Amino acid sequence: VKFKSSYHSQQYFYKANLEVAVWQAMYPKGVVIGSAKSGVFPINSRSSKSTIGYGNLYFFFDRANMTKAFLPSRDLTTSESYYSTLMENGGGSSFYQSVTSFDFDYKGSHDSGGDQEYEHNPYSWNAKMAKHDMTDGWDLPPNCEQEGETFFGIPLSRKSDSVLQSSSTFQEQFDFEVLIDRNFTYIKKFGTNHGWLVGEVLDNGAGSIVDKDTAHIPIFYVGTTNPDMGGMALSDMIKVGKSIDFGKLYIKPSFLFVDDDGAVKLQFEADSNSALGYLYDNLCKMIGISWNYKNPTNDLGLYTSCAMHAAGDRATYGCGPENSGNGGFCPQMTLAYRVGFQSEEHAAAYLAAGNNYIDYWRSLYPNGVAVGASKFCPEGGCLALFLNRYDLYYVFKPDLGGSWVEYNGGTMAPTTSPAPTWRGGCDDIRNHHLDKCVRKRYARSNRAVFWDSLGAIGQFSLLLMAFMAITLTVSVFVARAKKRKRRNETYVDFFMRDLRGGNSTKKKKLVKKKKRIKRSSLKEKLVDDFEDDLGYSNPTVPPPRPGRKSRTKSERSRSKSKPRSSSSRVSGRSRSRSRSKSRRSVRTDGSAAGDTTIASEGVTSERDGGTRRQLV
Repeated sequence: VKFKSSYHSQQYFYKANLEVAVWQAMYPKGVVIGSAKSGVFPINSRSSKSTIGYGNLYFFFDRANMTKAFLPSRDLTTSESYYSTLMENGGGSSFYQSVTSFDFDYKGSHDSGGDQEYEHNPYSWNAKMAKHDMTDGWDLPPNCEQEGETFFGIPLSRKSDSVLQSSSTFQEQFDFEVLIDRNFTYIKKFGTNHGWLVGEVLDNGAGSIVDKDTAHIPIFYVGTTNPDMGGMALSDMIKVGKSIDFGKLYIKPSFLFVDDDGAVKLQFEADSNSALGYLYDNLCKMIGISWNYKNPTNDLGLYTSCAMHAAGDRATYGCGPENSGNGGFCPQMTLAYRVGFQSEEHAAAYLAAGNNYIDYWRSLYPNGVAVGASKFCPEGGCLALFLNRYDLYYVFKPDLGGSWVEYNGGTMAPTTSPAPTWRGGCDDIRNHHLDKCVRKRYARSNRAVFWDSLGAIGQFSLLLMAFMAITLTVSVFVARAKKRKRRNETYVDFFMRDLRGGNSTKKKKLVKKKKRIKRSSLKEKLVDDFEDDLGYSNPTVPPPRPGRKSRTKSERSRSKSKPRSSSSRVSGRSRSRSRSKSRRSVRTDGSAAGDTTIASEGVTSERDGGTRRQLV
């Protein structure tokens, strides 16, 4: 722990020891600790809950996990019970009011005496600290009031236990298990309570808090997400990550080594001309801290004072075979902290065995590889934003191909990467491994691009519509087949017959019939124009029936009132018979003469004393 100054150190220890003085006054003879609440051991087990009680002994598997509780052999006395429940019953307030000072000496806490190791000096920070996590005890930059673990990096876990991503496998290209000494053949101990950071196993010799797979390559440490303490909000970090148009991130293992702090690390090639170098340069330019009169700048207006990288740092200053080695561009993966080997010979043998396998990876991927998995960044080369080395929060695809987080969404349209290359573009063999040259040589079809652009919902909707169309077509065919197929004819036979057009002859006959039946043009009018009694012609109104006089309403009413005699009925019947005979004779005469005029429809008018008659 490093304090802001010696004054802050004195203030902290005074307040902390004043609290201890209150506890001493409250429990003059000590206290039996415990709780009246219920619990279960181990945590999350299926055992039934029981009261925790007071004065238990616990077995700790590690600092974070209690697996067993051993109950005392007797219950509490009245006095013990009083002090054990004093704070819970609200009896501690009087002690806080009465205790205002203490008389014991606590100067062994290095609050004074000129010990500079316990006083934070922000101006002792330098660019070489960029390769270190600020939670490892290194000095914070100026104007940064709080440490934090957030960083941009490349995920390499194969069995991550983080709940922020639906997949636990982030890459399928490297199996780091071959670099781990599970049987303690070479190593003797770990200097921290962490074991192998790529995943611990149960019953291993080293107790570990971080016993899950947290393999990754940190690229840029951003620090705390608290803007009030000099950091940058998490949403602003995401905006910065979305705005950088970086290319596909290729990595290539270089060698295994032990650094000055005793940590076992895997070094990756730090090519300043790669997309990874381009990404590091832009992160430094945009959100690096102000250092040596170099200030960051970006169009978003988002900055932080807690990044572990300077605004003037570049990939060419970082570590690697072709670089000067005085910057923060160090793509490394930590396998374990402060490893203690059995001897120097054992350490040399371990490194030799590990580097032998790394040479195999280098031959397997001569131009590097863009890591990914089938359910996580399948195209490879993605960048991730970590809340800490355990939790991967946000993922950014290369070439602005989109970004995602499992529970609050977000995406962007694809574009082209302007990552730096050798002169000559893709014609230069040194650029063949770059992502844009690979895309040029292995261009995707427009159909594949269109299909991917639909997304999961669009693809599902399109498939659903196709399925509905197919089922509708099949149902129509089955209904038609049931109606028209012959006896003992299968659906396949009907389909083939219908496809060949089995009813074509019937259709041709129907067409010929329709052509034959045509209306012939009439040479004469069916109804001649006529004139009424006043001399007006009315061609639209039909003439009165023959043999009838036009009568007035009064005459018609009188005729209705008079009953007709039987003789008149008989004469009427005879007249109707004679009319029908004459009609038939006229029709036969006309047809025999070959005249197309419908003779029966002929009209003859006679005027007899103002009375008009019509013969049909």
